[in-house]
Amino acid sequence: MMKKMFLVCAFVLSVVSCAFAQGDTLTVAVPADSKSLDPHAAPDLASTAVMTQIMESLVTIDSKGEIVPLLAESFEKLDDLNYKFVLRKGVKFHNGEELKAGDVKFTFTRAVKTGKVIDYVVRNIDIDNIKIVDDYTIIVPSRTPDSSFLACLSHYCAGVILSERAVNEAGENVGTQPVGTGPYKFVSWQKANRVTLERFDGYWGNAAKVKNLVFRPITEGTNRCIELETGGVDVVTSLLPIDVNRVEENSKLSLIRVPAPSVMYLGMNISEDPIKDIRVRKAISLAIDNRAIVKIAFKGVGLPARGPVPPTIKYYDASLPENLPDLDKAKALMEEAGYKDGFKTELWCRDDKSYIDTATIIQAQLKKINVDVDVQVMEWGAFLEKLKQREQKLYLQAWNSVIADPDYSLFGVFHSSQKLTGLNRSVYGNPEVDKLLDEGKLVGDSPEREAIYHKLQHLIVDDVAWGFLHVNELLIGMQKNVKGFIFDPSGNHKYYQVSFE
Repeated sequence: MMKKMFLVCAFVLSVVSCAFAQGDTLTVAVPADSKSLDPHAAPDLASTAVMTQIMESLVTIDSKGEIVPLLAESFEKLDDLNYKFVLRKGVKFHNGEELKAGDVKFTFTRAVKTGKVIDYVVRNIDIDNIKIVDDYTIIVPSRTPDSSFLACLSHYCAGVILSERAVNEAGENVGTQPVGTGPYKFVSWQKANRVTLERFDGYWGNAAKVKNLVFRPITEGTNRCIELETGGVDVVTSLLPIDVNRVEENSKLSLIRVPAPSVMYLGMNISEDPIKDIRVRKAISLAIDNRAIVKIAFKGVGLPARGPVPPTIKYYDASLPENLPDLDKAKALMEEAGYKDGFKTELWCRDDKSYIDTATIIQAQLKKINVDVDVQVMEWGAFLEKLKQREQKLYLQAWNSVIADPDYSLFGVFHSSQKLTGLNRSVYGNPEVDKLLDEGKLVGDSPEREAIYHKLQHLIVDDVAWGFLHVNELLIGMQKNVKGFIFDPSGNHKYYQVSFE
């Protein structure tokens, strides 16, 4: 009887898998389920990967790194504070409403008032002085001069424009009933199973080439590769390094491999003893061999990280020294700080093989300076929720610079204003760093701005605000017959131009 039930279940799963692998459906495997489809509540990559298909911003960044119009037909900087946007006429939301300037004002006001997790992006929008000139013209001011202001408005969460009517009608369910202006509209969300989207035939731009777009969260990396090999999915956005050769050697598959604008780091809660003591943080950093992490946990894919800004981001400082291990110096610092016999602590990480392997390596390395580490592995959503409480001791995470500006790489995760409710989960604060981060927003692209961000990188490294581990590569596998895929360095790839050969 059990055997018969197993065969029936296997048949059903096979039918479902095949149904989503047809030419009218593109199926994408992602490493985690979306947290929310409310752009002001969930800036994590699992959520934005879906929202990018549904929602759009006034401006976007093109392949050359230039800011160009999107929902705005044009934009103009009027003075140091004010930006005028002229909206495209006839742009429809998925609920049939036409995009108007009122929707833009509503969206930015909501983002500033309720978007605690995106505060570091939207905090400079002066919502009290937004001016609607007419239905298609709006002036959006910044509170202070800000050289990153337009780039922030291109953000995949903070910059997207919502329908005021749709948000009000959805109420508390806005995170599961997303409405945007994008090429795909939302159909359904089966938690931990799939998010299904459908081509929006009223889209103002070029129509999506494939009718249905499905995102399947598959948390175990090798399972994502197996699904790709067997045809259960068409694209895998996060291949494991261990699976690279399997994809490259498979004649039915293709691989995209490019540097990622992200830094994997060991976060340390600086608000608590003994991590509060910089000597302890330096000892931890000196005990960790990030070259071994790249070699073992990531199978040689990527590079050891030197600082908080990825090499792909403007003003990356290549003069930062390598993080070379020195156990003798680490032990001396521990003794000087009063922890010769060490201490016990926890290390949190997500349920991803590379992260678990990294945590295990760090556990062994810190044991050499008598730090006894209890590794706790968590589901992605639970991990993010627990980080909000600021109860972590040590944790592993990667910070992805989805905007190619050093302000985005640094402000949200290191400015002291982000300690309590923002993304500064190490609870780090340094008045000089705050001052320079504020100044960096005021200065335009110039040697002066470059000097500011170089100094910031050195200060943050000297403070051991993070333990710098790994600069990753984006590994994307797909069926050979998938054509038109356009890689986005942020990881928020757009699929409306993808088709099957």
